[in-house]
Amino acid sequence: MSPKPQSTTDNDDVVAGYDEHVMPIWKSLNVPVERAEGCRLFDHEGNEYLDVFSGISVANAGHNNEAVVEAAKDQLDTFVHGCSYVHPSQPVADLAERLAEITPGDLQKSFFCNSGTEAVEGAIKLARKYTGGKEIVALEMGFHGRTLGSLALTGNHAYKHGMAPTLNDVTHAPAPYKYRSHYGDLDDEAFAAEAAAELERVIGTHTSGDLAAVVVEPVIGEGGIIVPPADYLSRVKEIAHDHGGLLVLDEVQSGYGRTGEFWAADHFDVTPDILTQAKGIANGLPLGAFTAPAEIADAFESGDHLSTFGGNPVCCAAALATIDELQGGIVDNAREQGAWLADELAALESLDAVGETRGLGLMQGVELVDPDERGPGDAPAPAATLAKRVGTHLREEEGIVMGVGGYYKNVIRFQPPLTIDREQLRRAVDGLEDAIQAEQR
Repeated sequence: MSPKPQSTTDNDDVVAGYDEHVMPIWKSLNVPVERAEGCRLFDHEGNEYLDVFSGISVANAGHNNEAVVEAAKDQLDTFVHGCSYVHPSQPVADLAERLAEITPGDLQKSFFCNSGTEAVEGAIKLARKYTGGKEIVALEMGFHGRTLGSLALTGNHAYKHGMAPTLNDVTHAPAPYKYRSHYGDLDDEAFAAEAAAELERVIGTHTSGDLAAVVVEPVIGEGGIIVPPADYLSRVKEIAHDHGGLLVLDEVQSGYGRTGEFWAADHFDVTPDILTQAKGIANGLPLGAFTAPAEIADAFESGDHLSTFGGNPVCCAAALATIDELQGGIVDNAREQGAWLADELAALESLDAVGETRGLGLMQGVELVDPDERGPGDAPAPAATLAKRVGTHLREEEGIVMGVGGYYKNVIRFQPPLTIDREQLRRAVDGLEDAIQAEQR
């Protein structure tokens, strides 16, 4: 890619525009983006950054992926909008057929929307319509979106403050978060049994026997990159079915190759009843979806659900190209580089400030702690202030953009474009180690 002239706008101009005219809900990483390529971001003043966050796990096929961009441009020249649920179009039909091919099990029919939170909202409606039940169980620490229905499922008060009441008939079970549980000495099989028993207990004590669905992220992203034990999700599906409900897997963040398999569910040999998707689906263009077997999907009747812009032909064309790119070797790269990254991050556990590293593929988390204080689950106390300083140090001193999140705001999040190479990952790991050592106080 040839160099482009430096923007005549500077970073402060962009930030000032946000301060003046954008509602004050945005969280700045202090890198106003003028352009992006692969795993690199460029601001308006010519500074270059290594992107290890990919717009919160969105640019899975790499920023400005040529094939995706060309597919979107071609569709722009042909047909932009007519409402895909009023005027059928080929890109929508082709993408729905493609999802039926690549999603787990017998998932066959999709509904297209604009975002992850819309996909979750639609999945809730479909589960209720199919089962006749009304109650939903989600997990503590999970994140499913910020609209009122999906916000009700989100297991973190920080997102709900001042927003209640949300959707009724939602309750939460403990997350399978072994590091801060009281079952830390158990092996994975025994821990899976205990975590599943907690779900059964919550259904028995907090619901009225009118279950529609259990909604779970197969890898909890916003909550801190929490990977459940191998048997957990299959047990959750059994429990949901035993109580007349469905298993909804929220793959908005963990799908499209992020974990080194096309779906995180593939690691756990479980097929959901409904699968929600977004983020990486169109490599940055706004698109979401939920997919279900024909029997469940056909519970919807005309008018039960709709979206004016959902399934936009341009976005669907980009999604088709994204899937081609991912299946053309990018997911394989995520698997290979993710295995290397997991080993390198595990070595950082020798640092006093690193409590645990965990993840799958290129969805990895580093939990920072204060070793001199005890915290939840009798593990070292979460070090949120340190994590914030580390994120700032990485950006300002190392030129690396990396996410900071987790329920306790103490988890450094590795979620780069899946095209990232070994040299770039090496730089990110070394930069993180340097930042932790520099910011410990």
